[in-house]
Amino acid sequence: MEGPLPDSKGHPWGAGVSRVKRVRGLASLSAPGQPADSDSMGDGLQEPEAPEVMFELLWAGLELDGRGQLHIQDEELASTHPGRRLSLLLQHWVPSDVEGVEQRLQQLQHLREGPPLSPWEFQQLLLTGLSCVYRLHAASEAEERGRWAQAFALLAQETLWDLCKGSCPQDQLPSLGP
Repeated sequence: MEGPLPDSKGHPWGAGVSRVKRVRGLASLSAPGQPADSDSMGDGLQEPEAPEVMFELLWAGLELDGRGQLHIQDEELASTHPGRRLSLLLQHWVPSDVEGVEQRLQQLQHLREGPPLSPWEFQQLLLTGLSCVYRLHAASEAEERGRWAQAFALLAQETLWDLCKGSCPQDQLPSLGP
């Protein structure tokens, strides 16, 4: 599908169009055979958001509240359908503590030998890594920061391994460590 030409910052509708209008417009563009939005997908969360929509939502910034939940900073953007959908993902599918991330890492280790993660699982992996960065930044104690940093490093390694499935030699998986 041919879309509008991007402006100098890469936004398809130019600088004069609000981020909310861009997100709504991008969310309405769908690939042939794909639903236009998650309302038409049954439970609505099993398909990842289009990358350009997710980029716009995340570019707006997230904030960590006092209860440890991540939220989109821009309230108007958060009120869009893709914004509400991302909020649900962050609240229900992304672990909010180190123990939850460690459990997710154990699950990923069991999947390491299989096929690449589904787009849905890969999106969860990326959002979990992003969540770790926000929580690392907010951590007040050195031990807590160390645990979040270790969790993020392991998630980054799992992401790299998953991206290499099928394209890297079996005995030469890339490593982020020394």
